[in-house]
Amino acid sequence: MAKAWMKSDWRAKPRVQMPDYPDAAALTAVEAQLGKMPPLVFAGEARRLKADLAKAAKGEAFLLQGGDCAESFTEFSADNLRDTFKVLLQMAIVLTWGAKVPVIKVGRMAGQFAKPRSAPTEIIGGVEYPSYRGDIVNGFEATQEARLPDPNRMLQAYTQAAASLNLLRAFSTGGYADIHRVQSWISGFTDEADAARYREVAERISDAMDFMAAAGVTSETAHQLGKVDFYTSHEALLLEYEEALCRIDSTTGLPIAGSGHMLWIGDRTRQVDGAHVEFCRGVQNPIGLKCGPSTTEEDLKLLMAKLNPQNEPGRLTLIARFGAGKVGEHLPRLIRTVQAEGAQVLWTCDPMHGNTIKSASGFKTRPFDSVLREVREFFAIHKAEATIPGGVHFEMTGKDVTECTGGVRAVSDEDLSSRYHTACDPRLNASQSLELAFLVAEELQDLRVMKKAAGL
Repeated sequence: MAKAWMKSDWRAKPRVQMPDYPDAAALTAVEAQLGKMPPLVFAGEARRLKADLAKAAKGEAFLLQGGDCAESFTEFSADNLRDTFKVLLQMAIVLTWGAKVPVIKVGRMAGQFAKPRSAPTEIIGGVEYPSYRGDIVNGFEATQEARLPDPNRMLQAYTQAAASLNLLRAFSTGGYADIHRVQSWISGFTDEADAARYREVAERISDAMDFMAAAGVTSETAHQLGKVDFYTSHEALLLEYEEALCRIDSTTGLPIAGSGHMLWIGDRTRQVDGAHVEFCRGVQNPIGLKCGPSTTEEDLKLLMAKLNPQNEPGRLTLIARFGAGKVGEHLPRLIRTVQAEGAQVLWTCDPMHGNTIKSASGFKTRPFDSVLREVREFFAIHKAEATIPGGVHFEMTGKDVTECTGGVRAVSDEDLSSRYHTACDPRLNASQSLELAFLVAEELQDLRVMKKAAGL
């Protein structure tokens, strides 16, 4: 008989993008403490998300996944969490209007603390330091002491994640997510002169709300209008943390990752025989897999077989991240590989990571036009291949940052220094995020019209 999967099996596999802790005893103590903590999410929630994602793969729903590039300990606050949640709700309403199907809302929140890096060290002020790997691993400050991996940071990450989930659950069910409230926020955005081109859509959404109210469908009569399902996700990068929070689902007797509803494997850690794939293959959560330009057809075949051997709908989401102008070179061959294998997958688009550049002023940034171009190329390829574009994946924030250039408010290269707050990758701000939602909604509407014309 084949050996049963154990949550520690990853330790016997090659590991990349993970820190080497100098104090092994301290690491063991932290892992033991985390192992006693309650899970942050529950198996039933993860199963419900998996069922929703299965619908998105068939075009019966659409996935909106967004949030921070890397959550910060120092910038953590209820206001920041609320503002990002608020923008995601607005984006979801706009996308629902365009797609005419439910939008699944998944935040890069309550767990997105670790980041892969292109090199183990970096030069700052002529001095070489260990690379910053996210607050769950080490500090951002440019000192040797701060950059030393500290396992106790996992405990702070857990505490912050638990507090975040507590607030998100309250927002989701306590009236803050009421659809009428969200619709009024959208109208506020389109009332601004710079966003006037989107006013017609906002007015149509408002008219729909008025019609529903006139027909007696309100938050008081239909309670589902006053709340939303909201899920959390993060890259499963720091496996000591993931293993410590892995639990056995009392309903099915199967292992579940208790750190977040959905985990994904990054483009740098998707080695078929590597530690990250080994861990993720054993948990029952929905799993995302980043697919970049270096993903070969053979890689994808092996990864799909390993991560979803039962070909379970909703289990595997393929997150395309190629860069504007490169989608046509890579996405069709991967789509055809999936079709040839008969694999059940959900295709989503991450237009952020392939479009990072260094600005003339020296800041790492992402041009809004490049982000939008990759989204449009993603939809065009799926149209040509007669497959389903099932979602989008953004790094964004509810804060009024200046990290990505462009958008209706025309953030320029000269503006980047004014509110550049990210510790890792540039994020869309609230205005850019909502604008992108309107533009994606146009793509979804065109797709729906095309299907209707074809009798599909």
